Amino acid sequence: MRAAVFDSSVYIAGIRRGDDAVLAQRRVASDTLLWLSSVVLEELYAGASGQMRDSVERLENDFERAKRILVPNLGDWTQTGQVLARLAAKYGYEKIGQGRLTNDALIAMSAARIGARVITVNERDFRKLAEFRPFQWGVGLF
Repeated sequence: MRAAVFDSSVYIAGIRRGDDAVLAQRRVASDTLLWLSSVVLEELYAGASGQMRDSVERLENDFERAKRILVPNLGDWTQTGQVLARLAAKYGYEKIGQGRLTNDALIAMSAARIGARVITVNERDFRKLAEFRPFQWGVGLF
């Protein structure tokens, strides 16, 4: 069975379209299980209120029950720092918004560790990250 992780941008794009069905997805395809990154969960909680907070709580509970919450480990944090340092050396801190990229890098590094594909709407940042640490990723809206 293959694995995939939605970046926050996929959830947010769906919600902004008025389609919160993306929050109910647990598979990307019949042979691909969806995992929930704890980093994505943090970003969703930070931006949620009211009924949307309830939806995010259901999302968390469902993935927790399925034991498919992906939490960055020490190696993921270390690789994130190394990748961001190399990215900053090539592109400059001001151009890359290094702080903004930290969460995306954590998502990418932890997904790479379990062999999961990152699905995002944020092509620019993930393309840059992949220059310094190969991982599976693609652009898509679900």
